[in-house]
Amino acid sequence: MYIVIVGAGKVGYFLAKRLTLGKHTISIVEKDRSICEMIAKELEILVINGDGCDSSILEEAGSRRADVIAAVTGEDEDNLIISQLAKEKFHIRRTVARVNNPTNELIFSELGVDIPIDSTRIIAKIVEEEVSFSDFVNLMSFKRGKLSIVRFDLAEDSPVVNKEIKDIQLPADSVFVSIVRGEEVIVPKGNTVLLPGDDIIAMTLIGNESQLLNVLLGKL
Repeated sequence: MYIVIVGAGKVGYFLAKRLTLGKHTISIVEKDRSICEMIAKELEILVINGDGCDSSILEEAGSRRADVIAAVTGEDEDNLIISQLAKEKFHIRRTVARVNNPTNELIFSELGVDIPIDSTRIIAKIVEEEVSFSDFVNLMSFKRGKLSIVRFDLAEDSPVVNKEIKDIQLPADSVFVSIVRGEEVIVPKGNTVLLPGDDIIAMTLIGNESQLLNVLLGKL
């Protein structure tokens, strides 16, 4: 994929570094010239020094052929403008935007950002899970509030333990995304057998979480 990243702070820099390992084509936009020079020396990607809220800068970064744009600056207003330019001017299929102020997440969704990422809320949910020893946590929602990514911890008495995924009847519009087993991350397949202690990451429609909880954990 061709991915444009706007904002080269720690989030943008490490995102670019990780995505280049996946053989994606990356360009990055950053206002700070010194940061641009540093990244240009370290990573073999297109680096544009400029304001991502300027459509001419986004065009210079290759937005017309981009599959995804990730707006990860430290300013919510900038991230929203960048996402809207990506959709309306460049017709980019998927927009991902960092939400720095959690109260803005709904606004991002309502104004058409495909995947608003509120890292504060995700971290808070994970902390709450560890503190309360809960076996279910909603990590995030996107697609204008219609989809949820949720995490389940499978106990030994789970009704799906030792079953192959193809034999598990999930609620409508639900799918397993990944399985974390110890230090291993597993991409689920039909013949993958679920084991006690597996951390299941799943995607489902908002409102279906309780049904999914019942299928995987045997509780409402």
